[in-house]
Amino acid sequence: MPVFTEYSTSSRDLRVLPSFAPPLPRLTPSFDPVGNEEKYEVLIAGAGPAGLFLQVLLARYGLTDKSLLCIDSKPSALKSGQADGLQPRTLEVLKSLGLADEILTEGCQMWEVAFWNPTQDNNGGIERTSIVPDVAVAARFPHEVTIHQGRIERILEDDLKRYSPRGVQRSTRLTKVVLDEAGDAEFPVLVEIESPSGTRSVRTKHLVGADGAHSLVRRSMDFKLEGETSDFIWGVVDFVADTDFPDIRRRCAIHSDNGSVMVIPRERIATGEYLTRLYVHVQEEVKPDNDIAGDEGGKGASKAEAKARREKITMESIFAQAQEVFKPYYIKPKRADAVDWWAAYQIGQRVSENFVKLDSKGVNRVFIVGDACHTHSPKAGQGMNVSMMDSYNLSWKLMHSLNGLTPMTNSRDTILDTFETERLTIAKELIAFDKEFSSMFSGKIGTEGEGSEGLTHEQFLEVFSTGNGFTSGCGIEYPETSLVEKNTPEGLVRGSDYLSGVLKPGRRLLNVRVKRHADGYRRDLQDDLPSTGRYRILVLTSTDLLTPTASSSTSLTHISSLMKSFPSSLIELVVLHPLPSNTFVWKDIPAAVKDDAEMSFYNATELEDAYATYGVDREKGAVVVVRPDGYVGMLAGLGSAGLERVEGYLRGCLRVVGRVGNGRVNGRG
Repeated sequence: MPVFTEYSTSSRDLRVLPSFAPPLPRLTPSFDPVGNEEKYEVLIAGAGPAGLFLQVLLARYGLTDKSLLCIDSKPSALKSGQADGLQPRTLEVLKSLGLADEILTEGCQMWEVAFWNPTQDNNGGIERTSIVPDVAVAARFPHEVTIHQGRIERILEDDLKRYSPRGVQRSTRLTKVVLDEAGDAEFPVLVEIESPSGTRSVRTKHLVGADGAHSLVRRSMDFKLEGETSDFIWGVVDFVADTDFPDIRRRCAIHSDNGSVMVIPRERIATGEYLTRLYVHVQEEVKPDNDIAGDEGGKGASKAEAKARREKITMESIFAQAQEVFKPYYIKPKRADAVDWWAAYQIGQRVSENFVKLDSKGVNRVFIVGDACHTHSPKAGQGMNVSMMDSYNLSWKLMHSLNGLTPMTNSRDTILDTFETERLTIAKELIAFDKEFSSMFSGKIGTEGEGSEGLTHEQFLEVFSTGNGFTSGCGIEYPETSLVEKNTPEGLVRGSDYLSGVLKPGRRLLNVRVKRHADGYRRDLQDDLPSTGRYRILVLTSTDLLTPTASSSTSLTHISSLMKSFPSSLIELVVLHPLPSNTFVWKDIPAAVKDDAEMSFYNATELEDAYATYGVDREKGAVVVVRPDGYVGMLAGLGSAGLERVEGYLRGCLRVVGRVGNGRVNGRG
């Protein structure tokens, strides 16, 4: 038996443990509370998908339990019911965090949607009008996934435990929220918290209300809800189905002369059976609860009256209504214990007028996310997705601000300001879209030339395709801000099919398959954009890459120098090239590529033509600055003029800690 002499270091044992996300650099003093008063940098109220996701992200970025507290009134994660669907963009984000595998493997993937409408012979039955792709836009995951919200929360909490020994402080709720700058200007948000151990006061620099549609945080900040004031009751039920309906394992929108039903196939459960969710529209109109109606300026009904109306709905009445819609097919629970959960609820289409409360100095102090700032119907499948994306948008901006990584203008953090600008824009679009989408689902679809009532089949396909960009999350476009520079040089990008990947500031960077130069690894480009709170400079070099004095080489060298002007590790370099594989070696290209992008340097034409997808000419190339959330911040050409624009953009997003190309030095004051 051979004998080895071994040497190792103590850090070597970390190689067998799961990798941790690298924390963001911090330029401000580390948080070390003094005195007896309980203080935090960030307090999150609510640990549903929005609040829990925000806590996970902030913990990954580097906030410890000393700085971050998340509370929730529930004693545990959700056990049943509520949201169940994840859209393609949400799946991309979860993949960027390493949290998508169980969801993709164990969830129900919805690839098609079927539409059923009254039969043409008016016999009272229904017939299938069409089956179309569930996701009609380019996406890494061209499908939705349904899986229990409680399971998603458990996946998030399992990950959270790696970064936060305390996790969520449960059975704890807010009872009072005020801005009290006179008491402590640095920690001006004063809250009262009630838990099994008693009531206590806590101060925090920032408070995030993820506390649902009846948000105490929203009401304490006097934010008004705007939108519809008349609601309709929906019944929802999760169960193991006994049915002869042929599309029970497809997502379906069913409209009959007797009402409407949406079918959502669900995941496999412990018994080996598969759940089905039905959304059943109940015909009776119901006024909103008083606290929501009051926010809207309406009279509403008393809570007792609204509750009494909802309680008219029973599980039996939901199934009876569904059976009427499904005729001539039958549908019922497979057995007496086959119903997992059911509820009757009312949702209005409303959005808060504000998402942020400023202090007297203009500092963003109180935020609301998720259902606290927007509510809508379930028909477009957006609730959990838009809520989590609120938190995703806020997380890195808030962390950059806390860590002193952003430039300051007259004490205001213009980067953190963009949270409300971007997410309020999306919320308003969501409410407008939800109204249209709900109406579309209820309409009868015929064929062109029949003169049938409602949309023709051809019109529907156009509406569905257009709306699919929004529902999938892949067509979201943020407006111009300091983070989105819409002005792009003419001719830099060809085409306008942005849903198919053509580059546009404000839209997410579409995934493409690439081949790594160093080892031939076939890889998804989005895997080089993990959610670690960092910017990326994506360089699409041109065909002149091997010419030392040409624009590709000189630009790469300049970019390498430019990156050193900003906080360490905060900008990463990813480089694509259009040349045939294995026709050059490292010494033939700028040293900056191997130094800064050895394992993120790819052939971008062999597996997929990324240049064609992104609308970039191989002879010209381009530079793309990708924000920490995977959205395109700005586009520039190769060469000195383009790089000046890149530098100017980054100076507006990040604190400069060294000399930049023009010799200026910038700080944060």
